[in-house]
Amino acid sequence: MEIFVARQPILNEHKKLFAYELLYRGTDDGRLASDEKMTASLLSATFLTEGLDVISGSKPCFINFTEELLLKGIPSSFPGTKIVVEILETVSPTADILKACQSLREEGYTIALDDFVYDKKLEPLIVLADIIKIDFRLSPIDEIRRTLFKLAHFPVKFLAEKVETYEEFDLASKLGFKYFQGHFFCKPEVFRIRELESVKASLIALLAEVTKKSTSTERLEQIIGKDVALSYKLLRYINSSYFYRINSIDSVRHAIVFLGEIEIKRFILLVIISEIATDKPGVLVKLAFIRARFCELLAENSRYQKMSAEIFLLGLLSLLDAMLDIQMRTVLAQLPLTDVLKHALVDRTGPMAPFLNAVTAYEQHDRNACITALDEIGVDKKLVQQMYFDSLAFADALSNF
Repeated sequence: MEIFVARQPILNEHKKLFAYELLYRGTDDGRLASDEKMTASLLSATFLTEGLDVISGSKPCFINFTEELLLKGIPSSFPGTKIVVEILETVSPTADILKACQSLREEGYTIALDDFVYDKKLEPLIVLADIIKIDFRLSPIDEIRRTLFKLAHFPVKFLAEKVETYEEFDLASKLGFKYFQGHFFCKPEVFRIRELESVKASLIALLAEVTKKSTSTERLEQIIGKDVALSYKLLRYINSSYFYRINSIDSVRHAIVFLGEIEIKRFILLVIISEIATDKPGVLVKLAFIRARFCELLAENSRYQKMSAEIFLLGLLSLLDAMLDIQMRTVLAQLPLTDVLKHALVDRTGPMAPFLNAVTAYEQHDRNACITALDEIGVDKKLVQQMYFDSLAFADALSNF
């Protein structure tokens, strides 16, 4: 059973979600498969086992294809509107490959060239490509500029891979890249202490109120009752596909009774986080939701079951520094959280840290680090892939906040 099928967002120049790249790493026995087997397993898990929409949220998915898979016509077995055929850098532009790519193009498939390094012999393949991916960290900037100049007369768009900071995003954008892949969006834009905007300061104050252990159901009802938008979002949340309800709930009181204090508190936390990050890429909020549910599921399947609510909060708050562009230590000083939770968020130390380590290692497809963290908390690695898919479904159900 595969344990590492993950997705990585690809954003456009407006920091809006354009697509995902699907990533596969290894099997539960620790072996790494060949490129062909990895792609076959990825496609099987994506299309046949889980359903693409669960993993991609209806966005196109970049999937690597080797020479052998291209010659066998494997991409044509899947919807052209659902996948982007990503051709590995190891594929040579032979007559058979060019014929296979020409057929895919005529069928309406989007073709991307992965880890591109310019070579004149690749030009017949470039003619058939729609997108060219360039590793922004592996290639020196001067070399990237030369490559872009040489390809200026080709009608292709450029995707910058491994963009890890906003400075790199800005530079790539100025160079003419249209798509961006990397972890820049989940890091602070300006990593310095600054005064919070008044609206965000109020949201932090509300976050502090909701995270108090002494907060009662009555107090939570008051918070929701004073805010029409919050009431509306509660009803949308409770009637979303995530809860699989037959009969709809049409009153706030009914929703509160149905969910209970823990779930109502969770709902308010989710809304606060989504409001805090309104000026950030939408995938940042979705990633926070994924991390929250992923952390919770790990806790429920570990010896820390009684701490699952707090570990959910760990994942949810793990991107608060990026949302506010403030150091994590500074923003946490305003919240009534336990020292254990704060140490996990700030220093990645203490008993909660391995949960966040496991989740971030999974999303960055670092198999060894993920397994190390899973072993620390005592979670069976065979369960992790399904936990990840469940977390995606949870986040997608909340995407209309």
